[in-house]
Amino acid sequence: MDSLGVIFDMDGVLVDSYRAHFESWRELGRQHGVEMTEEQFASCFGRTSRDIIRHFWSDRVDEETMAAWDAEKEAAYRDILRAHFPEMDGAGDLLHALAEAGFAMAIGSSGPAENVELARTCLPGGELIRETVNGMEVTHGKPDPEVFLTAARKLGVSPVRCAVIEDAPAGIEAARRAGMTAVAITGTAPREKLAERAHLVVDSLRELTPAQLRTLIESTGGRDAR
Repeated sequence: MDSLGVIFDMDGVLVDSYRAHFESWRELGRQHGVEMTEEQFASCFGRTSRDIIRHFWSDRVDEETMAAWDAEKEAAYRDILRAHFPEMDGAGDLLHALAEAGFAMAIGSSGPAENVELARTCLPGGELIRETVNGMEVTHGKPDPEVFLTAARKLGVSPVRCAVIEDAPAGIEAARRAGMTAVAITGTAPREKLAERAHLVVDSLRELTPAQLRTLIESTGGRDAR
């Protein structure tokens, strides 16, 4: 039988990083006299830091300053994670179960390489994740499918034999455009919004099993890539 793959988004899926990201934005704001409200942050969660800076403060920063702010914000985020790593409930257990069942696994994230590697290092079972794709390795962000197609290529697994686990509508759309099975986890976006395009919506990683994902991939993979 052909190999099966599972590609995880990182933030909000493997790492309960919402609060850590918000706090790092607040720290950046304190350093530079700008404000990031939680409403603003929630509206952009999942986008790259540089995109967020450009979206809110393009009138205040040039490209060089934008890059510097980006680096500061992400460094603050990593400091928070090192102090207390917020594993998503059930993440490590699911990684071990999938590895035992023979699944190939990857991370497909819009975050910088340093964040992805820190997560893989700190996460219980992170060493079982064979490949990673970060935001600097792709030209187009989600909902473009590039990040997930790149992950599948690295794994050597056909896109139609992959499931993506995501928490954001843009990521779910990217998975569908890649021809992959799209599994959504609630927490970042409303269930009803995720359900518009996801093949399955769960409230916890503990609801997922290798057998369930295998059945879902075999019944849905590749049917509606567009």
